[in-house]
Amino acid sequence: MSRSEELFERARKVVPGGVNSPVRAFGAVGGTPVFIASGKGARVRDADGRELIDFVASWGPLILGHAPAVVERAVAEALRAGTSFGAPTAAEVDLADDVRSFVPSMEMVRLVSSGTEACMSAVRLARAFTGRDRILKFAGCYHGHSDTFLVKAGSGALTLGVPSSPGVPGAVAALTLNARYNDVEDARGLFAKHRGEVAAVIVEPVAGNMGVVPPRAGFLGGLRKLCDENGTVLIFDEVITGFRVAPGGAQALYGIRPDLTILGKILGGGLPLAAFGGRGAIMERLAPSGPVYQAGTLSGNPLATAAGRAMLAALKDGAVHRRLEERSARFEEGLRRAIEAARVEACVNRVGSMLTLFFTRGPVTDLDSLSGVKTDRYARFFHALLDRGVYFPPAQYEAFFISDAHTDRDLDQALAAIREVLGSI
Repeated sequence: MSRSEELFERARKVVPGGVNSPVRAFGAVGGTPVFIASGKGARVRDADGRELIDFVASWGPLILGHAPAVVERAVAEALRAGTSFGAPTAAEVDLADDVRSFVPSMEMVRLVSSGTEACMSAVRLARAFTGRDRILKFAGCYHGHSDTFLVKAGSGALTLGVPSSPGVPGAVAALTLNARYNDVEDARGLFAKHRGEVAAVIVEPVAGNMGVVPPRAGFLGGLRKLCDENGTVLIFDEVITGFRVAPGGAQALYGIRPDLTILGKILGGGLPLAAFGGRGAIMERLAPSGPVYQAGTLSGNPLATAAGRAMLAALKDGAVHRRLEERSARFEEGLRRAIEAARVEACVNRVGSMLTLFFTRGPVTDLDSLSGVKTDRYARFFHALLDRGVYFPPAQYEAFFISDAHTDRDLDQALAAIREVLGSI
């Protein structure tokens, strides 16, 4: 029995499902989850001592790779001064200023500890600001596990959401409308049916939780116009895309200014940290300036803010993103050539350094277009790569990431493994 198998056996006795976040359990691909012991640069080492080229990157935060020296130094220095105070610190103010310099639409910023917390707080704020209750989201986009967002997409454009998890009250789910991603007219129809009732539209400007799905031309701009016409708050969930697809996130890449933005992952430099922010007139409604309550003991804790500031400083001049675009484009081309050579039914979506290889003819533009994806083929692909020392996400509908630590050698080694695996399946 491997060390990972031993650990998983123990974990299932004390942790529900043996993991602290469901996708880690390998339920989508089968087998025993890999327990990671350490990581450095673009590689991780599992509990059995096996070295793997890592494309999971902790699900996106590690744009500089594992344990970058600049972040290690910042955290070590902060650690010597204390881990948590439950009181304001200069570092929180400094990080908020850093965020505003990267993302000008975030006129004011509130730091929190997770993307889920940021999303639910932004929605509460939007409801209070507009005096409305309904939220419009898009099928296939994930915004954390709060009740508002755990709803299924309806089969028709005007269908209300229903609970997709036990414990979500039907009355709460009924306030969430679901539209088809990349379809402004679908959203427009919901606005027409529920005129004057929609507090906020929340969207991943680049979907990353049904695999990578880029926005069609005009989609994000159409949402901006729709929200302006209806007095609705436009929320960009940039937990994944923030600082990833461009220094200023997807809103900078596509030139669309939302009313509120949600950040996480890279913002924390690999530590638990997230934020939401936006127009001052909206953010001023937040306690203690206004009546909308939100609080958190560890919000803006010194270790996470130190890591986040170090991470953002490394991204400031744009050199990291230029290198990432060059490497990611080359890797995408390598994937396409491997697919063509193997004559398998597959396609690749990429925005910046986030990619997904889908086992379907494509194109993949929304949740409906995933109906023909062969998830069993992805499972075989995943395990065959793992056997060859390449660690892709253990689920077809996830993004994988290239970091600044991935060298040409790493990428070439991974592409060689992919060519071999595609040729065999």
